[in-house]
Amino acid sequence: MPTIVHFEIPADDIERSKKFYSELFGWKIEKFPGETPAGEYWMLTITDDKGNRILGGGMHKRMHPEQQIINYIDVKSVDEYSSKVENLGGKVVMPKTAVVGMGYFALCVDTENNNFAIWETSEIAK
Repeated sequence: MPTIVHFEIPADDIERSKKFYSELFGWKIEKFPGETPAGEYWMLTITDDKGNRILGGGMHKRMHPEQQIINYIDVKSVDEYSSKVENLGGKVVMPKTAVVGMGYFALCVDTENNNFAIWETSEIAK
């Protein structure tokens, strides 16, 4: 069953946001060495109280004023689920996009105007 596997936090001031989340929750925040569609990117590692990784996230510079946190939901096929989104009355606002060596995503809007993304893991993405 598709589940949330990643989330992204847009920030106007990356350093301020990193400080806030690392001090508030103890999240480990490290700069991602590769390129992303969002430009410079910081990976968030979220662990439980025993140190087990439970979820991954990312942080990047806010790209437009109304941009909010986005949850990424793992699916078997971005193409298949993009069609499902549209058939059910949602919209695909950014079509299938590659994150080299990691996978593909598409940004979507549901019927209630909420943003989310679908994610397909693929080590051969390019």
